[in-house]
Amino acid sequence: MSSILYEVKNYIAYVTLNRPEVLNCFNFDTLKHLGEVVEEIHHNPEARVVIFTGAGEKAFSAGADLKERKTLTENEVRRNVTKIRDVFTAVDKLPQPTIAVMNGYAFGGGFELALACDFRIAVEDTKMGLTELGWAIIPGAGGTQRLPRLIGQAKAMELIMTAKKVSSEEALRYGIVNEVVSSDKLIETAEQWAERMLSNGPIALKQAKYAIKQGMNVDLETGLNLEAKAYEVTIPTKDRVEALVAFGEKRPPEFKGE
Repeated sequence: MSSILYEVKNYIAYVTLNRPEVLNCFNFDTLKHLGEVVEEIHHNPEARVVIFTGAGEKAFSAGADLKERKTLTENEVRRNVTKIRDVFTAVDKLPQPTIAVMNGYAFGGGFELALACDFRIAVEDTKMGLTELGWAIIPGAGGTQRLPRLIGQAKAMELIMTAKKVSSEEALRYGIVNEVVSSDKLIETAEQWAERMLSNGPIALKQAKYAIKQGMNVDLETGLNLEAKAYEVTIPTKDRVEALVAFGEKRPPEFKGE
């Protein structure tokens, strides 16, 4: 049984962590497979929006596979931490918009995967958090960097340094998740988000993400220059012309990513 399920339908890439018997925890093999899938998505023109979720009804991912971790040498632990950091960085750098569909518990590395995505939609009545300090380690897959950038330093330090588990509803109030829905509406809601994005020009979608993500790490003037360069990419596209023609003809545009 594959630890990662992957398919593309109607321009949406679906990536499912498929170890429900261990709450979709990450062992080294799972991380390697996830990295390979993310690399394939990065270069797949048929994948315009990406949905990450977990198999089963209990967990998105409970983080590192602690049974495996108990058997590892210190060097193997370093190998795993480097791998998970690199894979989640690759998720963060995907040119396509990404949605974490949090169908259950998201702790440690599982929560860090969600933070590496652009949007987070969570099921009602679940828990999430960066719980690593309770295991005498720290978040090592981007959590100490992405959470403060998302919700601010003070609140992020509170959650990380107390290893606090928050409910979906609390996460919504903190600005960690974008929406909280019932389990029967979870995938449907994510697909509605995806469809709204897919109705826009594919090249513009990627360039908007690029301008926002890159601009967050620089001063305003540099960010405005990044925005200008991203805009320039859209000007010679067929999609931009199609949008204007469709407007004149009073019909929905038919974008082709060209």
